[in-house]
Amino acid sequence: MVRTLPAVEQTEAAARRTLRDQVARLEREHARLVAAAFPDELAPTAAAPAGVARLLSLGELEAERDALTGRLTEARRALAVRAERRERARLQLERMLLDPGSHRFVRVAAADLGERGCGVYHVRPRLGLVGMLAGWWQVKLSSGCPLPF
Repeated sequence: MVRTLPAVEQTEAAARRTLRDQVARLEREHARLVAAAFPDELAPTAAAPAGVARLLSLGELEAERDALTGRLTEARRALAVRAERRERARLQLERMLLDPGSHRFVRVAAADLGERGCGVYHVRPRLGLVGMLAGWWQVKLSSGCPLPF
């Protein structure tokens, strides 16, 4: 004997299924975005609190979906800000390389360009004081991270 659900229960079941699918899609998209865009900045997440397993209400599912949508929007915004910052640093480095004399003592960190390491591009006079007086400027890349004291 097959039992059919009343119309209200069928509607609620369909709404739950739709919300669960939306939450799962948003979680996958958020995880992909964060893992691809911020691999060095990933922090371990806390384990789910131990407790009794329960079925979320429609309101709780909607709240979870809305929270995930907000986190995904914030991650996209942070990625756009970082991309803009890197683009500005890249353009600054290009200008420094094209005309070092106009960018005396300007620095651009390799991290600002999205490169790994502690290097810094720095416009310096060639041959120290003599080069500064003669107007001989060059862009140098530092050798890396400073030694600990």
